[in-house]
Amino acid sequence: MAISQEISYRLERLILDGGLAPEQKIPSERQLAARLGVSRAIIREALHELQGRGVIETRHGKGSFVASMVPGSNRIDDQSPLMHLFEGHPRTLYDLLEVREQLEGQAAFLAAQRATSLDRHRITKAFRALEETDPLSNARSDHSFHLAIVEASHNPVLVHVLNSLKNMMLMTVQASVANLNPRQEMRKKIVRQHRQLYEAVISGKPGAAQKAATAHVRFVSDAMRNLEKDGSEVIRMPVPPDTSAQHSQTSL
Repeated sequence: MAISQEISYRLERLILDGGLAPEQKIPSERQLAARLGVSRAIIREALHELQGRGVIETRHGKGSFVASMVPGSNRIDDQSPLMHLFEGHPRTLYDLLEVREQLEGQAAFLAAQRATSLDRHRITKAFRALEETDPLSNARSDHSFHLAIVEASHNPVLVHVLNSLKNMMLMTVQASVANLNPRQEMRKKIVRQHRQLYEAVISGKPGAAQKAATAHVRFVSDAMRNLEKDGSEVIRMPVPPDTSAQHSQTSL
């Protein structure tokens, strides 16, 4: 790895760890060079690389700033800086799963309270589609089931936040499908967890729904961490193309 690439990677880690927050001004080239022990030319090259990936942005006469990580409504999700960081930094998968655990747990709680008859119909339809899809290639069906529950929360802020991260959340589901579903015992547990979540939401049990949602996502995260600890390589796959019309029923 070239020195400039190593520096850009270190700067990305600083952003991921919160040392540099979105919209925060990047220290000057001189300050970064002194801090990281390299020449200003190397710093300039590293910053240029980050700018090309959309991780930082330069404002004329003001300097360089950390870009907003979450894409706006007029921005394609898979071109967001977070998507680039997801691809280059393995720990981001688990960061995303932490977000899913909290937000989907709350969404399930609210959905169990607020779901209308139409919501329950959509959730049931998504759950049936998940049951009928090959478990080795059911990432979109899995994702659609969870999104149907999020929509049933009727919290527009929660829906919008998860909509902004739609493709990144789908990538966590794809990782789960690729790494866990081929293992029969894990697949059985995930199928059971999905059913527990479905039944809790449909029967209007907020506490049970929240517990089922958070336990499911935590299981997926812990299982993949354990695979890595045991020396297995965790596959991080790109978002699969959406070629099926059945997944257009739930739009988030």
